[in-house]
Amino acid sequence: MAEGAEAWAIPWPCIYEFLRVVTHPRVYHPPVPAEIALQDLRSLLASPSLLLLSETPRHYAVLEDVIQRSAVSGNLIHDAHIVALCLEHGVSELLTGDRDFARFAGLHFTDPFASPVF
Repeated sequence: MAEGAEAWAIPWPCIYEFLRVVTHPRVYHPPVPAEIALQDLRSLLASPSLLLLSETPRHYAVLEDVIQRSAVSGNLIHDAHIVALCLEHGVSELLTGDRDFARFAGLHFTDPFASPVF
């Protein structure tokens, strides 16, 4: 996607989550050094077809609707934030291996790590 011409997007919370996970010593042993993680991220951010998703003036209304319709709380509020960002920017598909996203309506979720069905 990063090298293609078709538009694609990353919500800002996913960028922070990427950095949190790959540099965490309890997740990866050894963790990725911050300098390398930032270099990899810089390469992705250089994609001319990338859109970075951040809050718009209508973010609260979209977030409130997402939380109420999905009835999530606690740690799943982070996922609701990502869903709200996608919805307010007109994103129709989210690539994720996190099955928790299945509880949210309005987006199509694709697991890029799932084995293809033949």
